[in-house]
Amino acid sequence: MVQCVPVKGYFEENCFFYIDDKTRHGFLIDPGAEAGRLLSLIRREGWVIEAILLTHGHFDHTGAVNELRDVLGTPVYAHEDADRYLLNPRMNLSAFCVGNWTMKNVEYLREGDIISLDANSDFSLRVIHTPGHTTDSVVYYSEKDRVAFVGDTIFKGSIGNYQYPGGDRQDIAESIIGKIFTLPDDTVLYSGHSEETSVGIEKRRYR
Repeated sequence: MVQCVPVKGYFEENCFFYIDDKTRHGFLIDPGAEAGRLLSLIRREGWVIEAILLTHGHFDHTGAVNELRDVLGTPVYAHEDADRYLLNPRMNLSAFCVGNWTMKNVEYLREGDIISLDANSDFSLRVIHTPGHTTDSVVYYSEKDRVAFVGDTIFKGSIGNYQYPGGDRQDIAESIIGKIFTLPDDTVLYSGHSEETSVGIEKRRYR
């Protein structure tokens, strides 16, 4: 099950719960704000969050992580280049919007890593490194469920902004064409700032 929860801090951002219906365990992806609201939802639904996953290190995707981790005791995973953003308020953009915000102590991921639930090893996501919006941007992809959590790399009808620190136009194009567009056309794309779409729809729009 995928549940999108738009949260509002300085910006509005989509965070996602990816939950195994059998065990009620799952992952929380990009909790950008409103930690209390997210915790209330977790408790009400009886979910067990085994990991917090970050698609990239911008503050609007990570702002609730410290509070959630303190309460849940849940590990946080991000790409191995994430500290470039998480430890630097100018790189994570918080210095320009909300003041200096940082986050430490994440577990590092690389291209091709598989993250599985302890409660159900068949419920998993594969890490796809997609630089361009940031150097640490990743997609979390489930082949079984045909879903991909794409962060800010691609949106419904547009691509991500490549003009922030660490962004690159050629890199984001290569990430979209060479990686995201190689996924099956019926793969649903869940992004940080738009409605859901699919690989097939965006391939047709991109041409």
